[in-house]
Amino acid sequence: MPLILGTNSIKETGYEVANSLRFDDGSSDDLTLTGQTPTNNKKFTFSSWIKRGALGSKAIMSWEKSSDSSYNFRIAFRSDDVLQILDYAGSVVMDYRTNQVFRDVSAWYNIVVAVDTTDATANDRTKLFVNGERITSFGTQTTYSLNDSTQAQQSGYFCAIGSINSGTYFDGYQTETTFIDGTDLSETSFGEFDSDSPNIWKPIDVSGLTFGTNGFYLDFENASNLGADVSGNSNNFTVNNLTSVDQSTDTCTNNFCTWNPLANYAAGVAFSEGNLVAMSGTNDQWDGGRATMGFSKGKWYFECLFVAGVSTQYIGVQDESAGFTGSSPHDQNGTTVFYNNSGGEIRKDGSATTANYGTFTSSQVAGIAIDADNFTISVYKGGSAIVNAYALSTTRTGFLFPFTANLNNGDGVKVNFGSPPYSESGGNSDANGYGNFNQSVPSGYFALNTKNLAEYG
Repeated sequence: MPLILGTNSIKETGYEVANSLRFDDGSSDDLTLTGQTPTNNKKFTFSSWIKRGALGSKAIMSWEKSSDSSYNFRIAFRSDDVLQILDYAGSVVMDYRTNQVFRDVSAWYNIVVAVDTTDATANDRTKLFVNGERITSFGTQTTYSLNDSTQAQQSGYFCAIGSINSGTYFDGYQTETTFIDGTDLSETSFGEFDSDSPNIWKPIDVSGLTFGTNGFYLDFENASNLGADVSGNSNNFTVNNLTSVDQSTDTCTNNFCTWNPLANYAAGVAFSEGNLVAMSGTNDQWDGGRATMGFSKGKWYFECLFVAGVSTQYIGVQDESAGFTGSSPHDQNGTTVFYNNSGGEIRKDGSATTANYGTFTSSQVAGIAIDADNFTISVYKGGSAIVNAYALSTTRTGFLFPFTANLNNGDGVKVNFGSPPYSESGGNSDANGYGNFNQSVPSGYFALNTKNLAEYG
């Protein structure tokens, strides 16, 4: 499958996407649209760019009958992480389930579903494109009958972005979310392959498309009205459990680092808010996790807001060679972390070093600066370095990854790689203009995102 822009590194993308919307399934986040007048429910196209947070059963979008939610059209991931397109009206009308699974939480996917039940070719009545490539191999493939009416846009139905049946929710990021009423479009209406990197699929400007009466285009650029339809149709969505804090600059044209739930020691860390919050689970043992983006050169900056039990928190960097076994992930060789206890210390390769650098409370932000060129870590508090260029572990074989560890149930950190999961008024960005940080970014250091990695990584 072609790669999606984000896990790759091209500096310039042409069309730039400014914002996405961050959904958290634990908060029942979604957008809903009601009261539309039915038009053509036999022909439509849906496209969205998504970055997964949690895996398993997660909705992307649905149309549902208000009086009976078992009547619905849905696009969703199943519990086994296959992608399903389902039309159900008391029984299965159409059901497509991919053979592929989608478990990359670091990547942006473009998903395009085009439906035309009037098409004479049964297999063409539902078409699925992912990252610019049409999916033609399915584990389950029940096609529409000719001229079937779908569960989209029917009278008494509503559209939901990020939920199904008010019980299955999306977790992660969505942007450039569009619905085309009455037209079966191809994938090239929403993206194109990069001319210099032909395996990379990237977005194009869709504002000139003909959206149709019930069509909409959500770009999430208006923080005070996240459900605003910018297609010109004013099909504005009701925003449920989402606020301006959930507007993100992590997009399909500049992908930001997050924690990686697949790199989770003892599976004990609970990740949320687009994998930017890492909380210890109920096992009351040392848990830890790495981030999605690694680096072997350059200078990188991120921040950490300590929450709950701040005295058992580690934050720093870990070499890719460190194993995922053992009861103390912060003691693995190749790990250099700041320990917010014992007066504040640096711990390297499992051994404590000089203490009393100073500690942080739950209301304070730690700035972490990693110099991969000179192999040092610095820790900032209130804009000043309390740990200045401390030598990293020499047990190093490759890429370094931001790393966190915690102990007690309810301990955790909120990380800011540039698009924070909390209200941040600092307004400090790196020299390239990326990020919203609490403290000034040290000179020569940059936020961890794909545009910066393409230039400095």
